[in-house]
Amino acid sequence: MVVFDATIMILLTGSEVTPPIDHTTGNPVEHARHRIFSLIQELEREKSKIIIPAPALSEVLVRAGDDIQSCLNIFQKSPVFQIKPFDTLAAVEVAAIIRKAIDGGDKRGNVNSTWAKVKYDRQIVSIAKIHGAKVIYSDDDDIHIHAKEVNIKTVRLVDIPVPSETSQYPLFFNEIDSMSEIIKDNKEA
Repeated sequence: MVVFDATIMILLTGSEVTPPIDHTTGNPVEHARHRIFSLIQELEREKSKIIIPAPALSEVLVRAGDDIQSCLNIFQKSPVFQIKPFDTLAAVEVAAIIRKAIDGGDKRGNVNSTWAKVKYDRQIVSIAKIHGAKVIYSDDDDIHIHAKEVNIKTVRLVDIPVPSETSQYPLFFNEIDSMSEIIKDNKEA
């Protein structure tokens, strides 16, 4: 199992979304959506599941405007995605993470973000941990710091290989392109 953070999922929802910056070149990551689509196909072939933490999903749904249900349907209908809530087990995990950070003298755990963002990011990481995720795909530096604290590997978009050939993406990806248009229309309204 792997986890997609909002920084990755948002790129699925629209080609007009600016990709993150490649830290090696200082330019936006090239072929962002192709990298993600290819990764999803690979994970699907491996029969791996992609966890979407509910707190990360909420960030994506903000961009959906009035058409939240269409966006949800796309992720709920695909057999590769599993939306996971912030539940009691995740709350216990976040409490342990915060307690460890407080005991270490810095409740934010060496992250220079607002306390609200720190708590939100820890919810995402705790969902990944309790569901046994081996990797979190994210371009959020804070997620990388929090994941490292609980021994979960993180991968940036630039580290996902560019597919060698353009493949035919399943119908699911055509639905994502339709959702991109819906989101774009909602932004312009």
